[in-house]
Amino acid sequence: MMEEKPVEEQAPGQEAADEPEALVRDDEVTALQDRLLRLAAEFDNYRKRAARERAEYVALANEHIIGGLLPVLDDLERALNAAEQHEEAQLEEGVRLVHRSLAALLERHGVQAIETDGKFDPHVHEALLTQPSEADEGSVIDVIQKGYRLGDRVLRPARVVVAAPLQEGDG
Repeated sequence: MMEEKPVEEQAPGQEAADEPEALVRDDEVTALQDRLLRLAAEFDNYRKRAARERAEYVALANEHIIGGLLPVLDDLERALNAAEQHEEAQLEEGVRLVHRSLAALLERHGVQAIETDGKFDPHVHEALLTQPSEADEGSVIDVIQKGYRLGDRVLRPARVVVAAPLQEGDG
C-alpha cells in the first residue's frame, strides 16, 4: 500500500487569487511590449519622414540657387564669345557683367563680404603674412583673398596681411 502524503491545506480561494493576478501581469507586459513596438515603429517612420523632408529642402534650395546661376552662365558665355572675336572692350564689359551678376545673386541669398578695414580678427580673418608697417600693429594692411559670410557663419575667412611693428633701422 502506498502511503498518502498529507495534503497541505490552502486557504480557501488562494489558488484562484494567484492565477488572475499572474494573468493580469502577463496582460500588462504584453500591452507594454505592444506599446513599445508601436512607439519604435512610429519613431522609425518619423526619422524616415524627416530625412526625406530634409532631402527635399536641400534639393529645392539647390534648384533655387542653380536657377539664379544660369543667367550668370549666360553672361559668361557672351563674354567668351566676345573674346573669340577679339573685342577687348566687350570682353572686359562681359566679365564685369558676370561679376556684378554673381555678386548680386550671392547678396540676394545673404552672402556678405567680410570687412577687412581695421584690426585683425581671428574669427573672420586668416593672417597669411605679417609685414613691418607704419600702420597700427595688428591692423589689416592688405587683402590677399576676400572672405565671405552667410549670416553669422563664415564661409571663407578673409586672407590678409597684418601689420607688424617697424624694426630698428626700417623706414
